[in-house]
Amino acid sequence: MPTSLDTKIEFLKGVGPAKAQALNTELGIFTVADLLSHYPFRHEDRSQIMAVAELKNFVDIGVQLVGKIIPEGLTGQGPGRRFTAAFRDATGELDLVWFQGAQWIEKYLKPNETYLLYGKVNDFKGKLSIVHPELEVLTADFQPSSLGLVPVYPLTESLKRKRVDSKMLAQLTKMVVGQSDFAIGENLPQEICKKFQFPSRTDALRMLHAPKNVASLETAKKRLKFEELFYLQLRHLQLKGNRNRTYKGVIFDQVGKHFNEFYQNHLPFELTNAQKRVIKEIRQDVRTGKQMNRLLQGDVGSGKTMVATLCMLLALDNGFQACMMAPTEILATQHYFSVSESLLPLGLRVELLTGSTTKKRRKELLEANASGEIDILIGTHALLEEDVAFQNLGFVVIDEQHRFGVAQRARLWKKGKVLPHILVMTATPIPRTLAMTVYGDLDVSIIDELPKGRKPIKTVHRNEAMRTSVMDFIKDEIARGRQIYYVFPLIDDSPKLELKSLMSGYDMVTEFLPPPDFKYSLLHGKMKPSEKDSEMSKFKNGATDIMIATTVIEVGVNVPNASVMVIENAERFGLSQLHQLRGRVGRGAEQSYCILITGHKLSENGKKRIQTMVRTNDGFEIAQVDLDLRGPGELDGTKQSGILDLKLADIRQDEAILIAARHEAVNWLEKDEMLMLPESEPIRYELSKTPNRTIWSKIS
Repeated sequence: MPTSLDTKIEFLKGVGPAKAQALNTELGIFTVADLLSHYPFRHEDRSQIMAVAELKNFVDIGVQLVGKIIPEGLTGQGPGRRFTAAFRDATGELDLVWFQGAQWIEKYLKPNETYLLYGKVNDFKGKLSIVHPELEVLTADFQPSSLGLVPVYPLTESLKRKRVDSKMLAQLTKMVVGQSDFAIGENLPQEICKKFQFPSRTDALRMLHAPKNVASLETAKKRLKFEELFYLQLRHLQLKGNRNRTYKGVIFDQVGKHFNEFYQNHLPFELTNAQKRVIKEIRQDVRTGKQMNRLLQGDVGSGKTMVATLCMLLALDNGFQACMMAPTEILATQHYFSVSESLLPLGLRVELLTGSTTKKRRKELLEANASGEIDILIGTHALLEEDVAFQNLGFVVIDEQHRFGVAQRARLWKKGKVLPHILVMTATPIPRTLAMTVYGDLDVSIIDELPKGRKPIKTVHRNEAMRTSVMDFIKDEIARGRQIYYVFPLIDDSPKLELKSLMSGYDMVTEFLPPPDFKYSLLHGKMKPSEKDSEMSKFKNGATDIMIATTVIEVGVNVPNASVMVIENAERFGLSQLHQLRGRVGRGAEQSYCILITGHKLSENGKKRIQTMVRTNDGFEIAQVDLDLRGPGELDGTKQSGILDLKLADIRQDEAILIAARHEAVNWLEKDEMLMLPESEPIRYELSKTPNRTIWSKIS
């Protein structure tokens, strides 16, 4: 049999053109090399044979049996039609059921043969069964121990219909790695392999696809996970190094009158030590002559906007303009009012540009911005339009950056004559492992401290039967002069979802808290921008008591007098979204509350989310639980990254390996940045055969 890694998959024994085409289309497996890089996602221990009499303690567990099969035939009608058989060994009997492939199974089963069977045990009303078991006719020389650990490979339903199953892939990979001349090129330097006592790549692939025991399997997985994460980090670091070599940043070497005047005389509150630390990190970046690309993480209400404001003043002190982009008009408008109000004593010109800006006003702003009359321009996606020009853009702030596409962000930083410094901010805390994988090419700053005087928000869980007590509590808070957010998951009723909508919810709330005794604002995504601004202004100015809204208020709305956040159907929200919504309160000196209202029946994940919210206000702890529950590919902003399709490593479980891999990548590039030394040959080999894919977290 040919042993080349370039051998087409169709030439392997048992494949052929039809199955090869299916593997090409469904899994992208064209060659032997592709086959070996299609890793199993788990291994089953097939070395033990169970007896039917033992199975009551193994329900929902995969077991292996040896015995006879007595076909019983087809039963049922329509979708419930199935083929059944009885399986017997010396200790007892259980049912076998097939819902598909009945004709093939009927022909395959022979009453007098002895079968090796594998499948998951079901218990229905005390009757044990196995659905769609794996079967194999036993030969006289069969030894159970010869099976050992069997790899299970990712498949598609289409492949299964074409008789391409995990067993077939296991046979193919075992056949390839079992050849005496099987060898594959090394992609880690010997220095690293020796340090961690890794097996060769050839041995690691052999131990993964055809493991002899659990110990060898774990050794192989550790090595293959490390190389996967090592190259992920290496590419991040190369990107960062290449950017620093290629793009020169503007130099901010002055801390001048704008920064000093504001810092010394007009700060609205004392900065926390965390804010001071982050400003120091940014100041160090912007005076090096390299373009800064920094991610600023900070929990809701931690003071990221004040940090951004001070840094934009640094740009002005050095003769440059600054801009800030936010994903929604509500948030952009709020940033505009916050920044312009703070900087009013300095006499600076701060302007707002959004999609709602009138044609005449827009023309005025574009002319003033291009001539350098505007010091700070704040806006939404409208800042990205081609006709928005700056005289001398030096500093860009992008808030909630994961809500913008990569191409959009790139259009903004290209508006500077020299590439401006970039500060991207997020109020969605990112676990360390996720930050290292998605944003590994950016420098990261964290504000992990809330401003003085802020009290932790008290979060409670209530069910629908306790609604009256919730409404009484709201009445008491309003009587004390406080305001209330009341959030619903939908705008209108849905026939498919049993969720409370904003419209029906409004009727329900007003029954308990009737107008005109209680005054309401209404806010949702289908409203016109002018309508949203009007409703938000009324609430912010205290003209209304209760803001009934959808999650449009999730980010950015700042009303310090609001002390209660009520969230209906809280079990239907993700942890990150619940945390963002809760962050709309607790922004003043008064005690604030978050009330999570759910139905009586909660899924296990739903319970975990609610319990986590009640237990902690720590955004980073919440983000870690969210990562554990949902996985990295489902978190906001990470699907676009293109780098979380790891084949073997799991950043939730392999943090130690990830940290070690990044450490080694940093050390190697410090020693040989251009990978020219002889000992870097394995790295050059790997990079040459796998083109560097785009890392979508990059800003420039």
